[in-house]
Amino acid sequence: MKKSKWALGAAAILALSVALAGCGGGDKKGDAKSGGVKGELMVYTSIYPDIIDNMCKPNVSKAFPDMKVNWFQGGTEKVVTKITGEIKAKKIAADVLMVADPSYYLKLNDQKLLLPYKSKEEANLINDKADDGAWYAVRVCNMIIAYNGDKLKAEDAPKTWQDLTDPKWKGKIAMPNPMLSGTAYVAVGALADKYGWEYFDKLKANGIRVEEGNSAIQNKLLTGEYAAAMILEENILKLANTKKEPLKVSYPTDGVIQVPSPIAIFNTTKNPEGAKALVDWWLSKEGQEAVVKGWMHSVRGDVKEPLGAPATKTLTDGKIKVDWRKLADNNAQIKEEFRKRVMDK
Repeated sequence: MKKSKWALGAAAILALSVALAGCGGGDKKGDAKSGGVKGELMVYTSIYPDIIDNMCKPNVSKAFPDMKVNWFQGGTEKVVTKITGEIKAKKIAADVLMVADPSYYLKLNDQKLLLPYKSKEEANLINDKADDGAWYAVRVCNMIIAYNGDKLKAEDAPKTWQDLTDPKWKGKIAMPNPMLSGTAYVAVGALADKYGWEYFDKLKANGIRVEEGNSAIQNKLLTGEYAAAMILEENILKLANTKKEPLKVSYPTDGVIQVPSPIAIFNTTKNPEGAKALVDWWLSKEGQEAVVKGWMHSVRGDVKEPLGAPATKTLTDGKIKVDWRKLADNNAQIKEEFRKRVMDK
């Protein structure tokens, strides 16, 4: 009889242990998910600092309890500048790269700096990827038009990119600086291809302001200094849903500018197994649900869009076409053309 009670007690303890592990109450879940990978990784990323602190770090630490993952954050161009210097010095410190502009990954792959890896999650992905697995889109960002719902009715807000050239918005529109922002650079290239560089001449004539970052644009939309602005959807969704700010998204009927931002592994990594495991996790359903909590869209078909956004497919179907190879091969020329037409006085 005593033996029977002991067996029942042991079974109860085992069941409790399994339940706790399943709820994140222990490390076993992380160990199984990580496949026992250890060591260190350095991730260079343009994901916003608050999203890294509140979403990336806790989720990655939970998934990989035995691996130390370090983060370097900066705007895409800041990260690119850092990597460029490291490439010249032949001392690439990053193991994994997660910046916004897909065209940059084409350049890195041309230089044979990326590690081809066929992720075990590949069959579940519905967005862009390199044929050889050198990079995978890991989060989808959308450049949209934003406005203040307290100061502008939805029916009066700009409905297309061309609407921003309407004289009624003169001196009341803004956009991020493509010299600093990877997504803004993509937007400039896409709109120049669709409407010609004359489009930016019209924006200049209409008094568009080029801000260093999204924070200044958000703040000036809230104060009413700007009536409308080109900005990332995720910024507006986050403010509207977490801080209940009156900022609204106008999805341009001539197409959002979609930026399927990739993840890739440098072939200089000293921890390839850890890097591959991290890529698999980000592309897994759990990793993509974390992406959506960061107000970005998923690259999987089985993960819903972020709160307050339309279905990802509806945005993808009508998106403006982007020539990634052109953006990769003509980076300096495109930026100079923009600077000359919009930023020069």
